[in-house]
Amino acid sequence: MSNLTPTTALSSAASTVTPQVAYLRTLPAVRERCSKIFSAAASSPTSGLEYFTYDPAKEEAVADYCISIILRDFGTDYSSIPPHGRWRHFDVGSIPRITTLLSEWAGVQPISGSPHSAVNVEKLATGSLEAARRLVDLFMVSVLLDAGAGTKWKYEEKKTGLSYGRSEGLAVASLDMFKEGRFSSDEGGERYRVDAKGLKNLSAEVLAIDMQVHPHDNPMTGLEGRSNLLVKLGEALESDQHGFFQGPPGTPPGERRPGFLVDYLASHPTTTKSVNAVEVSYPVLWEVLMYGLAPIWPASRTHLDGVAMGDVWPNATLASLNSTPLGSEPSLVPFHKLSQWMCYSLTEAVEKTLGWRFVDAEHGTGLPEYRNGGLFVDLGVLTPTQALLDASRAGADAPVPEIPAEHPAIVEWRAMTVILLDRTAVNIRTKLGASEEQLNLKQVLEAATWKGGREIAQQKRPATGGPPINVLSDGTVF
Repeated sequence: MSNLTPTTALSSAASTVTPQVAYLRTLPAVRERCSKIFSAAASSPTSGLEYFTYDPAKEEAVADYCISIILRDFGTDYSSIPPHGRWRHFDVGSIPRITTLLSEWAGVQPISGSPHSAVNVEKLATGSLEAARRLVDLFMVSVLLDAGAGTKWKYEEKKTGLSYGRSEGLAVASLDMFKEGRFSSDEGGERYRVDAKGLKNLSAEVLAIDMQVHPHDNPMTGLEGRSNLLVKLGEALESDQHGFFQGPPGTPPGERRPGFLVDYLASHPTTTKSVNAVEVSYPVLWEVLMYGLAPIWPASRTHLDGVAMGDVWPNATLASLNSTPLGSEPSLVPFHKLSQWMCYSLTEAVEKTLGWRFVDAEHGTGLPEYRNGGLFVDLGVLTPTQALLDASRAGADAPVPEIPAEHPAIVEWRAMTVILLDRTAVNIRTKLGASEEQLNLKQVLEAATWKGGREIAQQKRPATGGPPINVLSDGTVF
């Protein structure tokens, strides 16, 4: 028997907030609100939006560009395309860092093929259970650190001496910190874990040292925002208002871990268990992230009914469509980009260690960040208007505009990106003759749009490889 135990958490954390707040925290709300903004653009491509013009005729070129990348890297073996998740960044340079780490933990190996071959949850090997907890620990803090590092920052990996920037550099840096026990409070004991007390001991100064940041020689954007997120994560784990991270009986609050959400999922009444399969509700994992991590988001964000909403923003198009004031609930568009990125990443970590299968995941969307969004700007589907250029904080002669993440132009860009990613996935599958089961959205993000956004940026701006619009972020959005 494993030490998985039932929890006493609320059956639905959504009952603790107003229906309006609860709705905007759901995944269907993301696509519903973004669809309304897209429809306004589609009905009037040149004037439906304030900060972009929309050219639907260019969408075919985006699909063709993405297909060329898929065929170059994977041929027609679509089953070999991994899902979009943090795991890919850890393995930068074709070094299987996570697989190596798993092999060091009691010889655990990633489960290949279909997760339908799961073992009964009651017969889980302790090694596999703890490996899943550890990967969830690692992936959660790593995703929270992955909010864009700027174009100048690099990280030199201690073991290999290789240097990486951007998302891959942040992944490798966080992995080194994890292996050194930076996130663990068990000094001299268990390094490979993240716990509440360890996170609360972090600071921007500590992260700067561990991430080799130098204000002039190796600058990183949003360092303070990242450190605050992790400290607040520690506080959220310790308070654990909904019982998501309780862990084994008797675990002190300071030792609660992100990875204990595995225990919560295993004991949840919607989880089905048989000799051959364990099926877990994706919306239940989403609820853990939405409500369990709600306290970590900056208090300066959009508020609704007294609640800081996180990655949720007002939009003038929605306000106009609903004849409602800007900032009211009908005018708000949710994205939950970091949370969705985390959900995709944690799902893979659990599936690969325990063999579980997550079900009812169809409402997850593409990620509205600067690589996916940049693809549509660089290939002409979206063209910045003069209003966007006027909002830039960069000089008139700057190579690209610079816009704060909270600016309405960025909100508009991100909303369009969500729906354009859906449309691109459909166009790609139609052109390739592939079904959604053969080539799902997470695979399209990984093999085509995110990678395509990076590649076209490198072609157009070889000096920096940066996006067509620089998003000025505090480290908690991108």
